[in-house]
Amino acid sequence: MMQVCVLGNGQLGRMLRQAGEPLGITVYPVGLEADPEAVPFQHSVITAEIERWPETPLTRELARHRAFVNREVFPIIADRLTQKQLFDKLSLPTAPWQLLAGPQEWPVVFAKLGSLAIVKRRTGGYDGRGQWRLRAGDTDQLPADCYGECIVEQGINFSAEVSLVGARSHDGATVFYPLTHNLHQEGILRASVAFPQADPQQQKQAEEMLGAVMNELEYVGVMAMECFVTPDGLLINELAPRVHNSGHWTQNGASISQFELHLRAVLRLPLPRPVVHSPSAMINLIGTDLNYAWLAQPLVHLHWYDKEVRAGRKVGHLNLNDADTSRLRAALEALKPLLPAEYASGIDWARTLLA
Repeated sequence: MMQVCVLGNGQLGRMLRQAGEPLGITVYPVGLEADPEAVPFQHSVITAEIERWPETPLTRELARHRAFVNREVFPIIADRLTQKQLFDKLSLPTAPWQLLAGPQEWPVVFAKLGSLAIVKRRTGGYDGRGQWRLRAGDTDQLPADCYGECIVEQGINFSAEVSLVGARSHDGATVFYPLTHNLHQEGILRASVAFPQADPQQQKQAEEMLGAVMNELEYVGVMAMECFVTPDGLLINELAPRVHNSGHWTQNGASISQFELHLRAVLRLPLPRPVVHSPSAMINLIGTDLNYAWLAQPLVHLHWYDKEVRAGRKVGHLNLNDADTSRLRAALEALKPLLPAEYASGIDWARTLLA
């Protein structure tokens, strides 16, 4: 029997477990504070649903485990400084940036990067947290502890956001899904749309960039790359060394989901390119109570994470896919009255793309 231990027991670990069940793969998502004696890691392949973790008895034990896949990669990608240095080393396009060492650097930063600076904590910070959009008069808003612990990037004028989810096997073979179109509001992914075929030029550039990163790091498994669409092509925003929110549509819209693809890669199982037959839309459920009325729509696949509902917290998602885009658009429209008002703009965005 194949066993996988997932460091972290949030929704990504849960969905990895669900993906393993039909394949006869036992997946154990484990909390960081779990007692090492209670975790069957000795005969498991180890993976993670998070980029960085505190030192605990369990994580100390796993850090020594010879079957911890990508163990050396996580620290590189978890730190935005070393992640950006990796892009520069591989000559991959990303927003102009620098380390923000102290407040005395601001005049140079604005002279070099322009009027809008995006400050990001080197580690942690996601869904809009740990990030600041600053102009010259705003720099006193930045907490003092950010200096030395943040990078600063040029604010990019982009027309759209896309992400590429791909996987690499132990023997270096790579496979990719079509690019996903994403809508973020206040730093949180609200909706995604994917088509069976993406823009060929963008797809080629994205696959070459993500492939270069995965090969350089000898990475195994699923990795996601978020990009800005600009007149000069794609600019890499960030990487995630794991399954990713913008790939959730693959659960119902592809022949192999990103979760199954990750398990296949880390366990040395066959890794064909997933087949995508029809357009898909994914709506993130954020701080919203469970409503079984969503299921009145025959295209809706509900994925509920069984987490306490709190403002700003991802508690589930809805996947919809259909070869008939007019039917898909109608199903999205029918969800509007069943969701809080703030979802309307995301649903309208998805319906416009599908038009």
